[in-house]
Amino acid sequence: MKLSYKLVSALAGLLVFALIAITAAAVIARYLLGNPIQWTEEMSAFLLIWIVFFGAIACEIEDHHLKIDVVTMMLPETLNRWLGIVVGLASVGLLGYMAWLGYRLADSAALKKTQILRMSWYWIDIAVTVGAIGIALVMLWKVGMLILNRPVTPVDDTSEDLG
Repeated sequence: MKLSYKLVSALAGLLVFALIAITAAAVIARYLLGNPIQWTEEMSAFLLIWIVFFGAIACEIEDHHLKIDVVTMMLPETLNRWLGIVVGLASVGLLGYMAWLGYRLADSAALKKTQILRMSWYWIDIAVTVGAIGIALVMLWKVGMLILNRPVTPVDDTSEDLG
């Protein structure tokens, strides 16, 4: 999981860097040079969508997604583990459905082009499928660990306990 986390984080980081560079270039071109770059808005939206989905995968790997665990903290460990398995499998099912819908959307928009870059909408919409599959794979791994009764620890185990 550590390698997966590093890969997804590196991709997201690279895209964030590109987004910052494009935004800075757009600001300089528009306000200092008086000659705006036309394609920066489209590219920024494209990059932001991919950043969100890569970030969601990284958050799932590190177990940083928002959760309310008031009830699960009161459950016995065995029941809590089985609840994690059931919820995890249900989530994988929903993510699989989301991936399928994202693919259908991307496939149906493949011939549609963005206005300025003339880039296929497929490459924008397929981010949903990639993100959903990535998160589902991480969740499947976690469910496997729960079934084998092995600890599921996030990659970054140095976080402070707030409770």
